[in-house]
Amino acid sequence: MLVVPNLPETIAFYVNVLGFTCEVYREDWGWASLARDGIYIMLSKPNDHEPFDKPVFTGSFYLTTDDVNSWWEQLKDKTRVCYPPEDFEYGMREFAIYDNNGYLLQFGQPAETNAAT
Repeated sequence: MLVVPNLPETIAFYVNVLGFTCEVYREDWGWASLARDGIYIMLSKPNDHEPFDKPVFTGSFYLTTDDVNSWWEQLKDKTRVCYPPEDFEYGMREFAIYDNNGYLLQFGQPAETNAAT
């Protein structure tokens, strides 16, 4: 569940930039459910039970793919980039972007499956 200050803007980012489908949007609940390729993300407006100034998350959301370079080409000019594609010593080729709220999204695949590109 990602807590976000503006549901319509966040839904638009995930649908238009990342290709998710908005399966449910309940404005009256301040909640939405998005899906793509077996990945499900729920979005929620801040509620009265927790203080909320802005999204705060010290980790990242890691999305494994079989074509990290294709994702990079699709996203590099549409998002704020954290780091471009890189092959890491632990055997993964990855890049990272930020969503419209500042949440970090990493895309990765085993480096050896990417050797031909």
